[in-house]
Amino acid sequence: MARSLSPIGVQQDLSGRIFDIQSYSVHDGPGCRTLVFLSGCPLRCEWCANPEGLENRVRTLFRVMKCINRTQGCTRCIPKCPHQAISISDEKEIPLAIDWEKCRHCESHECVGACLQEAFVPASRDMKVSELMKIFDRDRHYWSGKGGATFSGGDPMYQKDFLQAVLKECRNAYIHTAIETSGFFPQETYLTTMKYVDFAFNDLKHMDSDKHKEKTGVPNELILANIAALAQSDWSGRLVLRSPVIEGFNDSKENMAAIAEFMHSVGLTEFNLLPFHRLGDSKWKSCGMVYPYSMYEATPPEKLEALQKVLLDLGIKAYVGSDTPF
Repeated sequence: MARSLSPIGVQQDLSGRIFDIQSYSVHDGPGCRTLVFLSGCPLRCEWCANPEGLENRVRTLFRVMKCINRTQGCTRCIPKCPHQAISISDEKEIPLAIDWEKCRHCESHECVGACLQEAFVPASRDMKVSELMKIFDRDRHYWSGKGGATFSGGDPMYQKDFLQAVLKECRNAYIHTAIETSGFFPQETYLTTMKYVDFAFNDLKHMDSDKHKEKTGVPNELILANIAALAQSDWSGRLVLRSPVIEGFNDSKENMAAIAEFMHSVGLTEFNLLPFHRLGDSKWKSCGMVYPYSMYEATPPEKLEALQKVLLDLGIKAYVGSDTPF
């Protein structure tokens, strides 16, 4: 019998910013899971699939395909915007022109309330710990025996106080927890959070620090130090390192060999190679940003297999895509 959730208190009253919740996820940890996306990330990966979660703020998305200005002449949002950030576009494919710099500082989001077609929508919402726990309590009846809650983003550690409060409540309720993180946080934050995590995917996007910074905005020394500290601690969870395979960035055999050498040095054995995809392209447009990887093709299977072989030959258990065994 599951332990009942603790009474509402200081921890359960904490609020966090969440931009998506997906039930019935089967690729983000053992079993069937509820996947929670928290806003905010210390990295700025140029291929990011969730740009709406990069910043820990409530931002507005503009979904062009929902707008009926071109077909029905709707302009309800234009007079409602207090910043004069919306106007009729001169571009044929885009009905409205948005001054995204003005939108960046908006806190009232009148356009969302004015739009009847949900062309303007908030990218995130604030939730209390207690509200999220109610969702878990609802979903847990549909999890498999190994299922639970996975926290992603953005990077969930960006909101460490909220995340740690939720993780503690999950432990109290016998909920298996998993996390997907960059690991780019102060070591105390990283290790303290991991104490309440059962399974972790930690990204390791490149072994060369300068190249890592070129495409993600940050160097990799802190990430490597945190991974090493966790691997050599008394943490009892399971840690799988992973990386998206990005053409011309980290898809060399030399980088895979360097990853394998590092993993052996800290006693880790599992690595997950993720194929690049362009599913985030429309989200970048909805955020008013240009996607740098819009012209890149999905990673060819033969490329993934070749890199997997490098890791396997060097004694690393390498998994491709969603093949990580749980």
